[in-house]
Amino acid sequence: MSRPPTRLLERELLAGGRRYVAGMDEVGRGALAGPVSVGVVVVDADTGRSPAGLRDSKLLRPALREGLCAPIRRWSVASAVGHADPVEIDRIGIIAALRLAGTRALAAIAGDGIEVDVVILDGNHDWLTAPADLFTPAAPTPPVTTRIKADLTCSVVAAASVLAKCERDAMMRELHLEFPTYAWHDNKGYSAPEHLAALGSCGPSVLHRRSWSLPGVGTEGTAGAVTMDAEAPVAAGGGMMDQ
Repeated sequence: MSRPPTRLLERELLAGGRRYVAGMDEVGRGALAGPVSVGVVVVDADTGRSPAGLRDSKLLRPALREGLCAPIRRWSVASAVGHADPVEIDRIGIIAALRLAGTRALAAIAGDGIEVDVVILDGNHDWLTAPADLFTPAAPTPPVTTRIKADLTCSVVAAASVLAKCERDAMMRELHLEFPTYAWHDNKGYSAPEHLAALGSCGPSVLHRRSWSLPGVGTEGTAGAVTMDAEAPVAAGGGMMDQ
């Protein structure tokens, strides 16, 4: 097992006068189908020791991830997961869809009375803050601090990654019941061999990201696209394993 993440960055930000510090992480960015999901976990100066066994979600076996969800929610001041569905990803692009999912997660905790003072993002790119646009002002978001490998080294970001992964995985297992051809219960919408084979033989479903260059699908590939009942749910912005 790798070295556990620490609370050094969180405590540094809290000591600087912030009341609520959030960690945020995304899951599903590289998938071919299903939503992109963003988890947020909030801590304050009174938050105790991190849950035992906490790591970046990619380092944990599924049962360990699932077992951490309840302790993370008890440990944090607030937590949520937001989603952007494949139609939204196709319409606005993956970076804007990440932002949309992130703002939905923040809105969910704001509904519980928690206004975040700063967000820690994994990596070196701030995808949460909307670019300046005089004609279409974006909803305000908290200030962002980026940290490379924050999902490995920062407890609150690792916790967000676990919640996002577990919730998106659960969504993909449910969607597999509607679309068993693509084996989403196993590959979660990523480019596993059985998923690619099904794309080549059956074409994309309505939950595939049609604006992407889907492997094995030509420009005529949507002609035989798999559809679903109009009443069936499509992943949206609410409160779920990367390969």
